[in-house]
Amino acid sequence: MNNAVFKFREPKNEPVKQYAKGSIERKLLEEELNRQYNMQVEIPLIIGGQEIKTGQLGKVVMPTEHKHVLATYHKCTEKEVKMAIKAAMTARQQWAEMPWIDRCSIIMRAAELFATKYRYVLNAACMLGQAKNAFQAEIDSACESIDFMRFNPYFAAQIYEEQPLSCEGCINRMEYRPMEGFVYTITPFNFTAIAVNLNISPVLMGNVTVWKPATTSLLSSYYAMKILQEAGVPDGVINFLPGSGSVISNVVLKDPDFGGIHFTGSTEVFNNFWATVGKNINRYKTYPKLVGETGGKDFVFVHSSAEPKEVATAIVRGAFEFQGQKCSAASRAYIPASLWKETKELMLNMLKEIKMGDVRDFSNFVNAVIDEASFDNIEGYIKRAKASSDAEIIAGGKCDKSVGYFIEPTIILAKTPDYESLKEEIFGPVMTIFVYEDKDYEKTLKLCDKTSPYALTGSILSHDRYATLVAEKYLRFAAGNFYINDKPTGAVVGQQPFGGARASGTNDKAGSFLNLIRWTSPRAIKETLVPPTDYKYPFLEK
Repeated sequence: MNNAVFKFREPKNEPVKQYAKGSIERKLLEEELNRQYNMQVEIPLIIGGQEIKTGQLGKVVMPTEHKHVLATYHKCTEKEVKMAIKAAMTARQQWAEMPWIDRCSIIMRAAELFATKYRYVLNAACMLGQAKNAFQAEIDSACESIDFMRFNPYFAAQIYEEQPLSCEGCINRMEYRPMEGFVYTITPFNFTAIAVNLNISPVLMGNVTVWKPATTSLLSSYYAMKILQEAGVPDGVINFLPGSGSVISNVVLKDPDFGGIHFTGSTEVFNNFWATVGKNINRYKTYPKLVGETGGKDFVFVHSSAEPKEVATAIVRGAFEFQGQKCSAASRAYIPASLWKETKELMLNMLKEIKMGDVRDFSNFVNAVIDEASFDNIEGYIKRAKASSDAEIIAGGKCDKSVGYFIEPTIILAKTPDYESLKEEIFGPVMTIFVYEDKDYEKTLKLCDKTSPYALTGSILSHDRYATLVAEKYLRFAAGNFYINDKPTGAVVGQQPFGGARASGTNDKAGSFLNLIRWTSPRAIKETLVPPTDYKYPFLEK
């Protein structure tokens, strides 16, 4: 038996490839894009390690060319959901009893496969299926996925190492058990890395999962699942179920072995999960753990001491990278009147240079939004802004879904501080700006804090440290991730653990030990070395 005490060294973040013209990585990625564009994948269910085809088919299309089919997928029915739960519970005991070093070794092998053998496969699938440009795909499906798989073992080691004090005559220790049941993972379209992490976080700690991937990211999710299998994740530990969320949830949330939810998606859906779990609470063997990262209405707040070039760059990058389809994307900004004219000019000049189109053209900064429902929702906000006396569109505003779901980067100037696009999550390339009088800095900070129900990310741009401290004070609970002199996006695993509160989720901080510890059910163990033999205490003596 290996009795070594092993500790993972702190890893380094995966270097980001730049895909410069003439580089080998660009050549390899372009070849893989061409290969995947000219093929059609059939995506099955994967339950207990077996590929299952139900014959109920759906299509995966390119958002930038929605008539082009990348894959067909099989949809699960309630029968397959029950099979997945059974497979997970069958695999649970052996996986939970596997030494944690061995579980970590499997996940770290997956990281190497992501980094080397399958890097361009994943990036190309992410680009074609989720409409990310080469850089956005690289920092997501490659780097962030790899970082999660390398840092999580390091964080797990920290958790397992944390032990209670032992006093004279006894030994105290803490056992970090997995959950008694299975974990239901529901993953979003916008980040392949989130799809990976929502599964490997609980799995690393000895749990098993039933995975509902977003239909609009099925291609990269399927490849990720196959790579995890190749890395050695045993059959049944992760069960892959494409299909209707309502069909899957209807079975999962009634099962006595339901142990928790790991979720990224809309606030409304997460609220419904909470309500359903509450109604079914007497069915379960234990209280389930609900971990979720939901919506955001992320802000850029500007002080009069800020540099306009920095402000313009933070807004354009923060709002329009990946078409604003990030939970952390900047979607509202508060700019002092003294900086507005120059900042506006700089932003408009930047937007004039930005190109929009197919992901295979590397010169395109902006691509398509994910699907028609998203397109229609975003277009609705733009149409209402055009018709409103309380708003003015100063850039963009054109929408075209004839070939792909293309929406121009759009800036709305709100004339009232409670205009709808300052409050509501849009999840698209729309930035709303409110210009305030310089003297109203603190008043407007309070306004920023109260305008939206969300509290995910936000930033302050200021070169006055006193003003920065004031912003930190007033916006303390307005953002779980707060940035000083930067855009409010781009959290890196191990550097900025990610998550927010209020209507933005449970703030369990993916990319740190805080998320992993949620997937444990600790047991405290006390061993008395020499047990007493008489019930009487000294105070009882006469």
